[in-house]
Amino acid sequence: MEELTTEQKIIDAARKIFTQKGYAATKTRDISEAAGINLALLNYYFGSKENLFKLIVLEKFKEMFGLLNPVLSDENVSLEEKVKTLVDYYTNLLSENEDLPIFVLSELKNNERIFDDILQMARTISQPVIEKQLKEKGIVLSPANFVINIISLTIFPFVAKPMLISSGIVEENDFAAFIEKRKQEIPVWINKMSTQQHRL
Repeated sequence: MEELTTEQKIIDAARKIFTQKGYAATKTRDISEAAGINLALLNYYFGSKENLFKLIVLEKFKEMFGLLNPVLSDENVSLEEKVKTLVDYYTNLLSENEDLPIFVLSELKNNERIFDDILQMARTISQPVIEKQLKEKGIVLSPANFVINIISLTIFPFVAKPMLISSGIVEENDFAAFIEKRKQEIPVWINKMSTQQHRL
């Protein structure tokens, strides 16, 4: 197995600690200790906690939203396929990284402009394609609502997991099965919502 570089050790440690503690509560000393290096090396490679944090947040944001643009902007992928692909991707990603949406959303709240370039590019490229596909199907639904419906239905249970479990809506041991069932059902719901909107 290839040995990690010092830079990669720092990134891996920072990823773990920022996710656990958030930006404000994390100290550079925490990261250097977790990486097994001295503080001077961390400053040498990244200059500051802020620079390292931006790298980690952008990495996590791209992991979470990186598939949106290629799938949504592909004219050869039908609306139904788009829904299924995104729901499958987000369900699988978040099942393995349950802390990811909370981390990204909390940092987005703290620094709402950090993802401007990425989001603007995705919106500019994908919106005309979604608009065209919705129009061709006679569905009166904005591209924004189409995408928000997919993302919110998929991501919300992960964000609300503590509440769902503490309230007894879902048992801890049943959560994975609950999510897997939703993965099959969400594309059906989206299709029904779109059809009902079309009838209205």
